[in-house]
Amino acid sequence: MSSADIYRELILDYYRNPRNFGKLEKFDISAHDTNPLCGDEIEMQIRVGENSKIEEIKFSGRGCAISQASASMLTELAKGKPLEWVKLVAKEDVFKMLGDPELGPSRVKCALLGMKVLKTGVYGYLGAHYEDPEPGT
Repeated sequence: MSSADIYRELILDYYRNPRNFGKLEKFDISAHDTNPLCGDEIEMQIRVGENSKIEEIKFSGRGCAISQASASMLTELAKGKPLEWVKLVAKEDVFKMLGDPELGPSRVKCALLGMKVLKTGVYGYLGAHYEDPEPGT
């Protein structure tokens, strides 16, 4: 079995058995987005814990195996991390997580939809809770 086959199986496993799928009853962050090219849809909810860490994270949505597997993998990776960590996540990290698959332009958007939703939610939260370290300067 080649490494490409192993990652293909991994993507299918995350698609068929998504981790952290569902909705949180209590959450501090919620974000949603769609990929109009293919109809993929992802919503993420995050409960922020002590020290601004991602205490709990869930996603829901529908779409292709790549978009749903990517979102599921990201939620696993993000749990327990500080919100600031989200700023460092790059598209290359997502591709690596998926096994660096050969993706056409439309599939790239599928793979990155979860990251876009995660960043949108966290950036919105950080912006709303920003405290100027030097007020009045």
